[in-house]
Amino acid sequence: MAEFTMELNDEQKQVRDWIHGFAADVIRPAAAEWDEREETPWPVIQEAAKVGIYSLDFYAQQFFDPTGLGIPMAMEELFWGDAGIALSIVGTGLAAIGVVANGTEEQIGTWIPQMYGTPDDVKVAAFCSSEPDAGSDVGAMRTRAVYDEAKDEWVLNGTKTWATNGGIANVHIVVAVVDPELGTKGHASFIVPPNTPGLSQGQKFKKHGIRASHTAEVVLEDVRVPGSCLLGGKDKLDERLARAREKAKAGGGERVKNAAMATFEASRPAVGAMAVGTARAAYEVALDYARTRTQFGRPIIDNQGVAFQLADMRTQIDAARLLVWRASWMAVAGKPFTSAEGSMSKLFASEVAKKVTAQAVQILGGNGFTREYPVERMHRDAAIYTIFEGTSEIQRLVIARTLSGMPIR
Repeated sequence: MAEFTMELNDEQKQVRDWIHGFAADVIRPAAAEWDEREETPWPVIQEAAKVGIYSLDFYAQQFFDPTGLGIPMAMEELFWGDAGIALSIVGTGLAAIGVVANGTEEQIGTWIPQMYGTPDDVKVAAFCSSEPDAGSDVGAMRTRAVYDEAKDEWVLNGTKTWATNGGIANVHIVVAVVDPELGTKGHASFIVPPNTPGLSQGQKFKKHGIRASHTAEVVLEDVRVPGSCLLGGKDKLDERLARAREKAKAGGGERVKNAAMATFEASRPAVGAMAVGTARAAYEVALDYARTRTQFGRPIIDNQGVAFQLADMRTQIDAARLLVWRASWMAVAGKPFTSAEGSMSKLFASEVAKKVTAQAVQILGGNGFTREYPVERMHRDAAIYTIFEGTSEIQRLVIARTLSGMPIR
């Protein structure tokens, strides 16, 4: 087990600089165009695949970094480039995490390569959990999966929403209810292979920010998938459901993680790192502007009101990064989140991103309010971090429940 450290080793620094170079040379120059187009930046994803950033091998290397810092370091640099394009590049990762966290070795080996495709024919994947009436309240999920024993197939019906890459994905990972009486303990995740009849794209959302990332509804109408597409397999599901039913009969409350929650728990520090990247990008633009913009015969950074804002911005960014790194290290070291450290990192970094990008707009004044400067886009993008993968309110609820041990509502 690696000791926690705030110093990257030489290999990590090389990887960081490589990703930063790609973000600076490829992502940033394309950011404004794809934000305006509100379309998936396929050429940029392909470039990322060609250099090895959009690939299973790259994410595996970062995921298995023994310090735990590989993924947050990569996320920060990519999202420093641009949040919308970066999310298009890493969005497949959430579906991949769902398979790695809940799938068998055979499922991992079979389906994750199909999520990415090849540099000459890139593909994307989608993780489908939220529904029109079930966002933070996953217990309200209505999408059903019914087992057809005669054909060894699962039949899925329902509508998913807010799905990154939904409808355009080669592989969809869908969370569905298999036993409504068990609430969230009666959920399971399913792989929907490419070109499966009955799956279609619903509404594509026109968003406030991260507009280069495709977000849409996914409609499932009598979608049939083989029994082998149940993540983890039926034996494992039956055992988990049986334990949950026994506990329910006994009036107990065994905490059985459902597939969606396992995925979100694993990804929250990474989302915090994304927020840190966006905040850092806005801070750097504001700092450079404050050094060069003159008013009343001197750079505006000479004014205490501006300088103190920049000091606070940098302090908050560094604090957010440290919370993210701590949670990431704890996860890889197998240390339990006894104080909901994963949620802490996501909560704090998300709030910092919103605050820092707003301060950056303010420092640039009228220029910051125009699309001629990137902080306007960064401010719009930052709004998502306090919403997706668990709102800030949900993170506070998770933290409060963990600290108190009480079912706070």
